[in-house]
Amino acid sequence: MSERRTVGVGLVGLGTIGTGVAKVIQQNAAVIEQRLGVPLRLVRIADLDLETDRGVDLSGIRFDSDTPGLISDPEVDIVIELVGGYDFARDLILKAIDAGKHVVTANKALLALHGKQIFDAALKRGVDVAFEASVGGGIPILRSLREGFAANRILSLHGIMNGTTNYVLTEMEKTGELFDVVLKRAQDLGYAEADPTFDVDGIDAAHKLTLLAAMAYGAAITFEEIPTEGIRALTPFDFEAADEFGYRIKLLGIAKGHGRDAERIEARVHPTLVSKGSLLANVDGAMNAVAVTGDAVGRTLSYGAGAGEMPTASAVVGDLIELAREVLRESSGRVAPLSYLPEELVPKPIVPLDELYGRAYLRFTMLDRPGVFGHIASVLGENEIGIESVIQKGRGGSFDSVPVLMQTYPSKESALRSALEIIDGLEDVTAPTVHIRVEEDL
Repeated sequence: MSERRTVGVGLVGLGTIGTGVAKVIQQNAAVIEQRLGVPLRLVRIADLDLETDRGVDLSGIRFDSDTPGLISDPEVDIVIELVGGYDFARDLILKAIDAGKHVVTANKALLALHGKQIFDAALKRGVDVAFEASVGGGIPILRSLREGFAANRILSLHGIMNGTTNYVLTEMEKTGELFDVVLKRAQDLGYAEADPTFDVDGIDAAHKLTLLAAMAYGAAITFEEIPTEGIRALTPFDFEAADEFGYRIKLLGIAKGHGRDAERIEARVHPTLVSKGSLLANVDGAMNAVAVTGDAVGRTLSYGAGAGEMPTASAVVGDLIELAREVLRESSGRVAPLSYLPEELVPKPIVPLDELYGRAYLRFTMLDRPGVFGHIASVLGENEIGIESVIQKGRGGSFDSVPVLMQTYPSKESALRSALEIIDGLEDVTAPTVHIRVEEDL
């Protein structure tokens, strides 16, 4: 091991998470040194805002806006990227790699889009890129997949991976309020961004699922390939029906392997009905959880805060300590960043949604006229879709629409889609049918 006296860290981006990183390094300096063997020292910080008081002691730390200087500083062994976004962050990381620095990032969107370029550059230069904070905040799910489950074939992975949407769904269920009302409250409380698109449309979860699918199945995919649906279409009726049918609604990221060597994979993000008795059904508020089932280990659940200053900082500093050990050993690449060796990460086809088979929840909006529901039931029957339960909410009339809530028996999704295309074209059906899949593999 090297005779170094310290390992130096440079932080780019002193926002909420960056401030948390500085706090953790300072507050837990003694225990970090006891575990690492030498002090982990934050030597430089780069940020455009040099005036705001972050409530953290920056004495002894060079603090300026000189990112290139930070990267080239010989005292900086590890560079942390916490600026977010795409182009600037990618250039920063690639320049740090080229300078021979290890890198820590929480930027799941960047890795989901440009991960191959970044990991290939790090491998060629002989440095590591760590990114535990990019999925699940303080939950060490990536380290679990990379090392703890390394002996397993992963059979399935189900994750509640976005705290904003989980908070909104929990509140809609609890209060009976509309989506827009709950979202506004989430924004006021700081759980949702001013522009919540990435969260409520499922894009953030798809970014994270891209990384998890690579680590679970060696699948080189991009998030654009993942079928993704958000939560905007949900109403209080859907939560009432889910409760009566014995379920709760969660936005899940789901991955499964098809074939012994996962020649094809399922990878999808969408609102899902999960049984009230399942572990994931009871993950509420802004919390995250990922259930992983392995052929040897069986079913596991990782649960915790998926965002926030200190939980995310915990994951970032955990990565720092891991890379600091590499610095002390003057080595890299102890474990492949995406679990599989680079040459084993290959493009894999994603199973089309039409091939899925299972129960479904449907919400029809239709005029309350004699024969309308019979026509809908006839179309479903012609497509071999059985009706398990039906609830009509209220009474309408010839000119008033009512919601009719239905649970189907298991069927092939291609057949269900064909039926819904016909049903949504009926004169007395006044809005597109809402379709939520039921996930029973939990």
